[in-house]
Amino acid sequence: MILQGIRVLDFTQYLAGPTVTRLMAEMGADIIKVERSPGGDPSRELPAVKDRRSGYFVQQNLGKRSLCLDLKHADSDRVVRELVAKVDVVVENYGPGVMEKRGWDYPSLKKINPRLVMASISAFGRNSPLSHKTGFDWIAQAFAGVMHVTGPKGGDPHPVGMGMADVNAGVHAFSSIGYALFHRERTGEGQWMDISMVDCLFHMHEANLQVNQITDGAYVPDRVGSHHQLLCPCGVFKSPGGHIALLIVQLQWPNMCRAMDRPDLEADPRFALANDRAANQAELIPVIEAWLASFPNDVEALKRLDEFRVPSGPVLNPADAIHHPYFLERGMVRAVEDPILGSLMLPGFPLRFSGQSDYSAGTAPLLGEHNRAILGDVLGYDDGRIDTLVETGVLNSSDR
Repeated sequence: MILQGIRVLDFTQYLAGPTVTRLMAEMGADIIKVERSPGGDPSRELPAVKDRRSGYFVQQNLGKRSLCLDLKHADSDRVVRELVAKVDVVVENYGPGVMEKRGWDYPSLKKINPRLVMASISAFGRNSPLSHKTGFDWIAQAFAGVMHVTGPKGGDPHPVGMGMADVNAGVHAFSSIGYALFHRERTGEGQWMDISMVDCLFHMHEANLQVNQITDGAYVPDRVGSHHQLLCPCGVFKSPGGHIALLIVQLQWPNMCRAMDRPDLEADPRFALANDRAANQAELIPVIEAWLASFPNDVEALKRLDEFRVPSGPVLNPADAIHHPYFLERGMVRAVEDPILGSLMLPGFPLRFSGQSDYSAGTAPLLGEHNRAILGDVLGYDDGRIDTLVETGVLNSSDR
């Protein structure tokens, strides 16, 4: 496995940080998840919870080992510093100032381990005029302008219905760690990455900034609802079984006309060029929806669109998508056996490497499940020393 032998000290919670270490676990890294006593990662309480076990926590923490410490105790600080000397990577997404307060910020940890690679994930960045602000996914979506361009046309701003800011920042941090490790292999030097959820989302504006400037403000980014302002057909169209998404640029427009058996549309000056179709989309959209309605079902409509290489896809409900052959054959839906929740169908690993075929990450840990194994295997503590840490409350674990 690609990251076999890489050890990670994981000070993450909720979603953005755990995304990083979940991906690394899938690639073979040893993830030591440091959880604060007594409750551990707060996502252990996020809905839905069954038999005191959160499916949310399970999904984000597959394949990790849990070390539960009373972080207020001086002996916990010693344990952490000893672990820092033994790891390759530290990942954290604590609130503002938490790592600095404990003396676990990068300048401090680098003195212990000069080869250390460390990633810090926060809403507004650590080196930032807004570094003091606490923020979660929807706050980042709002500040980065994502909410402003999401929702019904003329309606209120809407959040995207998934952890977009968290996961996006987590994937950016994951990639930055890979490059930092590559740099370390060449130079022997570790480094620190300051990853902002807002930055990662703002980076995704592919046209909203520059089109506004090039048009001297004539184009104003706003909520477009089901159809794009600048392209048509580009949006969500009513279909016999629900909705079908189309995104057709100039090169595909002749294909669409042929699929519809409507050469007249290709010749129609109202629809000849992208700008024309966008300006006249109120006339074009009903024509396309009427054509889609002529099919007995969405399967037949999509089959026709595929035949003419028209970019299209059904609008799937995630709860239904887990049964779709695409996700099953790609391994993007897989059964994970949890000791408490039983079998869960969860998203699979999204990356494909020719040099790695096994993406089984194991189960999510119980709180403090690996206290003894981590302190014994990694730090060489004997049973007596570990027992003392248990007795003094430094170590905690679930009572399951």
